[in-house]
Amino acid sequence: MSDRNNISEHDRLSDELESRRNNLNRFLDHGINPWGGRFESTHAIDNLHSAYGDSAKEALEEEKLEVSLAGRLVALRKHGKVRFGNILDSSGSIQLFLKINELQGKLAIEGNEINQWDLLDWLNLGDWIGVSGTLMKTKTGELTVRVSDWKILSKALRPLPEKYHGLQDKELRYRFRYLDLIANPDVRKVFVARTKVIKSVREVLDNRGYMEVETPALHQIAGGAAARPFTTHHNALDIDLHLRISLELHLKRLMIGGFERVYEIGRIFRNEGMDRDHNPEFTMLESYEAFGNLDTVMEMTEEISRKAVMAVRGETTTIFRDHEIDLGPAFAIKDYSDLLEEYSGVDIRGERDRDVLFKACSNRNLDVEDGASAGKLIDILFDELVEPNLVQPTFVINYPVEMSPLARMHPDRPGFVQRFELFIAGHEIANAFTELNDPIDQRKRFEAQAKMRAEGDDEAHPVDEDFINALEHGMPPAGGLGLGIDRLVMLATGAHSIRDVIFFPMMR
Repeated sequence: MSDRNNISEHDRLSDELESRRNNLNRFLDHGINPWGGRFESTHAIDNLHSAYGDSAKEALEEEKLEVSLAGRLVALRKHGKVRFGNILDSSGSIQLFLKINELQGKLAIEGNEINQWDLLDWLNLGDWIGVSGTLMKTKTGELTVRVSDWKILSKALRPLPEKYHGLQDKELRYRFRYLDLIANPDVRKVFVARTKVIKSVREVLDNRGYMEVETPALHQIAGGAAARPFTTHHNALDIDLHLRISLELHLKRLMIGGFERVYEIGRIFRNEGMDRDHNPEFTMLESYEAFGNLDTVMEMTEEISRKAVMAVRGETTTIFRDHEIDLGPAFAIKDYSDLLEEYSGVDIRGERDRDVLFKACSNRNLDVEDGASAGKLIDILFDELVEPNLVQPTFVINYPVEMSPLARMHPDRPGFVQRFELFIAGHEIANAFTELNDPIDQRKRFEAQAKMRAEGDDEAHPVDEDFINALEHGMPPAGGLGLGIDRLVMLATGAHSIRDVIFFPMMR
């Protein structure tokens, strides 16, 4: 007989798959549908723990609460004439107690008779089952369902990862997220928190009288941001289209059409690299408020950020990027030029000479392309030298116009625009403008960006004639906000990477 330890992992898996197929066939041979059907659950498992977790054993015996639950079988242990198991639903796990003399009812299906106790031998970990019984506590005080009836709802033909001890490899976890969710309960909590964050954001905006809308994901001109788009082709119209890189320009068209407060929480697609802060597709909130300005949006952004963290943590503090962050106090407000000069020594209040900026980057060994524009070089300096120092919540205001082709000019500072970005733990969370609604100025900005594009900056904004045409019909003064939902979830949960808060991140 060969040593079991010498059997390859492939052979072990083959044996496991064969065993599961054999059990499937046993159900089928007895006329039992192993893919189940409708099952009425009376409770979510976490609600049972909340309501009865502190109840005394004797009190539960007296109450005899009848429950029906459906979930994935994640443990099954045989002890003579009793078995203990665990099932997992979307909210949590609970123990099962099964006794031989309580599961002896005969099932007569197409002439075959078998009792429910013997049927347990055909179960495998990972199967979905429905159970009915009474709630009890064991001698050790564990909340348990004493099962009087059960049925199979779906047969799992493949085993759970590492027999439910956890899927540890990060790349495998991202690639096979469904296994990650089964094996790692903390991952499930992150995505429950994500839902809470989005719900909180919507509540703030809805309470302020905003209307949620949807705008196209396919654009003929990819605008509203400085980014490379993904390109596709529409066969029926025989035109190239781009996946949107921003929600901005269509939302502004809605403002021109008379909707004064609009927002969208939608998917954005940018053909860019991947790191812990970037995924090629991500979720953005963009909102626009007629007759608002930067101050209006700043106050709202602070409320959105604070309430999102509180929705997840129940308090205003969180641990993010090895820093304890407190969103309770009023956020700091700092000037872009002051910060850049403080940390890089570069003064951009006057003329911005591209050669000087390029040299400043080169002297600090910052990676720049030869054709990078002045705006791009300023952005690189700020990103590398300033942002890591912005730990507690900080609004950075008064951006150079080269970096903000869609923002209103600052009335008192030529060459700068009314814009802020919110940074927390060196991490950009939000970006906002007092919006440019002057179509003449907007055309000049677009043409300047087009020149940069012609000089090699393929992230510069193209001229969008249709948007200028819309703007010429009159857009009210407005405050606009762009906020990264994924990054807000990272802040609230303390996640290290954006891939930890996206169900199915991009993989090679």
